[in-house]
Amino acid sequence: MYNVKYRVGLNFEAKRVPRHRLMLDIKLVREHPEIIRKDLEKRGDHEKIEMLNNLIEYDKQWRKLLKEANKLRHKRKLITTQIANLKKQGKDADKQIEEAKDIPEKIKRLEMQVAEYREKADSILLKLPNILYETVPFGRDETENVVEKVVGKPPKFGFTPKSHVEIASDLGLIDFERAAKVAGHGFYYLKGDLARLDYAIMNYTMDFLRSRGYTLVEPPLMMHRKPYLGVTDLEFFGDQLYKIEDDDLYLIATSEHPMAASFMDETILQQDLPIKYVGVSPCFRKEVGAHGKYTKGLFRV
Repeated sequence: MYNVKYRVGLNFEAKRVPRHRLMLDIKLVREHPEIIRKDLEKRGDHEKIEMLNNLIEYDKQWRKLLKEANKLRHKRKLITTQIANLKKQGKDADKQIEEAKDIPEKIKRLEMQVAEYREKADSILLKLPNILYETVPFGRDETENVVEKVVGKPPKFGFTPKSHVEIASDLGLIDFERAAKVAGHGFYYLKGDLARLDYAIMNYTMDFLRSRGYTLVEPPLMMHRKPYLGVTDLEFFGDQLYKIEDDDLYLIATSEHPMAASFMDETILQQDLPIKYVGVSPCFRKEVGAHGKYTKGLFRV
């Protein structure tokens, strides 16, 4: 199902924003990998466990190669000083010059390997989930979900109830057929009072959150790949996004993506927290496959 949706105000409270997407600290991976492994086992995510094992190995190789490169840089510095002193004294420095000749190329090769392993490690770090809160219950699948609270009672009808789509269609407030002609399956025209209701709900939500101290934000509707990598897993979520052909731009899937990305490469001081935003924007998301398998009718209008 393909939809263009409006979504108002996920309450974005910035707790801490590093230089990239919030992710696991590499120190935790080095010193206590068992904590992460146990958490992934609780999630039942065996693929991520294998990724963790690869990350540990990549990080070891990165540190090893970086140490070798730094040793060579130090050696080059010492030899350069020796050559300079020998020449000042009018002595022969051919041996030192020959020794130093291959060092730059060796350093270059090591730097390329260092960058390669760092990129591999960072890529995995961005994909590993944060540690679950200790009170999150264990469950093998959705059948073991724990009900926290039930509000009210499900209504019982003496007739077969209609879906909201059927009701809106019968009232002439929505048109799927004409939308399909111009945009394909899953799109719709909202008409009359239903369109007014859509805006009324958005206005109510914006006013409600503004009264609670949230700043209203209307973000850019497109983002570059780099900031998008910082706010979501593009490998997992990428097939839901609309990419602009031949350009480094994606239509945003939700307003919190550009809101969070606005702090890219910034350090936020603790005394400036919380930062409370309410965003309003169209949300361009394909809602196909598993993401939309439980969706019927209108989705997040």
